[in-house]
Amino acid sequence: MSEYSTKDLSRRGFLAVGMAALASPALAQTASVAEQLNNATTVEMERDISKSVRRNVSSFRTLDWTPYFSNLKRGAVLVDIDSRALHFWQEDGNYHLYPSSVPLTDDLTRRGRTEVVRKVEGPEWRPTPSMRKRNPEWPEYVPPGPDNPLGTHALYLSWQYYRIHGTHDTRKIGRRSSNGCIGLYNEHIAQLYEMTKVGTQVLLI
Repeated sequence: MSEYSTKDLSRRGFLAVGMAALASPALAQTASVAEQLNNATTVEMERDISKSVRRNVSSFRTLDWTPYFSNLKRGAVLVDIDSRALHFWQEDGNYHLYPSSVPLTDDLTRRGRTEVVRKVEGPEWRPTPSMRKRNPEWPEYVPPGPDNPLGTHALYLSWQYYRIHGTHDTRKIGRRSSNGCIGLYNEHIAQLYEMTKVGTQVLLI
């Protein structure tokens, strides 16, 4: 997939609205580990949803790589926090555009240049010390699988604790919903995982 049309994105946005509306206290009582973690951000996500869908529909657009990178050696990832979109250019210039989740708050948001330093299929997850401080009830470790907040694949960045990864909770995409990482639909992170390399450039703006 090279890019999304506004119509495609709008449809995904409305699907996300519908999925969020189906959540109920009864389901929360029997939630898996992943769902319990997701509940911690539900209030903020629901407050933000209508605004985020409108913003994404209006600003989810293709970009030219040249204002941001001097070359495409090993590929280049650009994450636009405001429009909640991830842009990727392969070394040969082929272009891909994906909707993403972004950090919940400005305090959790990091901008600047980094690179992919590690690629993991079936990542395990350990909350950072700051996450454990904010949420002491969270588990210390979650193995790979359907309960894992990192989804099916993860790209580890040179910044400690920062990753581009998948998610099993599709409601998060297109919203301010993460603790600092950038999230993609599992099918999209699988595509990006195959195209990126250790050393791929990453810029968050």
